[in-house]
Amino acid sequence: MYQVLIDCEDRMKKTLASLKDGFSAIRTGRASVSLFDKIRVDYYGNKSPLNQVANISVPEARLIVIQPWDKNLIGEIEKAIRTSELSLNPSNDGKVIRIAIPPLTEDRRKELAKLAKAQAEQGRVAVRNIRRDGNDELKKLLKDGELTEDEEAKHGEELQKLTDNYITRLNQALEEKENEIFER
Repeated sequence: MYQVLIDCEDRMKKTLASLKDGFSAIRTGRASVSLFDKIRVDYYGNKSPLNQVANISVPEARLIVIQPWDKNLIGEIEKAIRTSELSLNPSNDGKVIRIAIPPLTEDRRKELAKLAKAQAEQGRVAVRNIRRDGNDELKKLLKDGELTEDEEAKHGEELQKLTDNYITRLNQALEEKENEIFER
């Protein structure tokens, strides 16, 4: 019986983690190593994560420095960054790649906030779907005689509290991301 709640909570945790992971790819006006988490570089025929073929550092608030471990990769890394959705313009001196993070325009900030809200709404819908699946499972257990009506109602209330908790956490993550986007 409690397994239903445990399974639902595990799925809700994964939904929250997925949202936070999606938020890390949304660029703000600040330099961040996590911007490059989804960038893959062609490394001798294999697509490798950028952080596995280069050292990425943030020496200043609006500057990122990428130092490839193999100097032959500079062109591939630049190409991967230029073709990404980040809209960044890397430059290199033959040894390292420097990326200046331009300040965001007000319109771009609004676009990014809208994107974050859409991702958060997808997360809320996913959490509600998990609640629905949990309630369906509880009803099935009631029908099969494994739960009494009182137990089913009690577990349903616990599932609702769990849902409310995760919706609140998703909203908090959205609020933090919006604050980050609009921060100057």
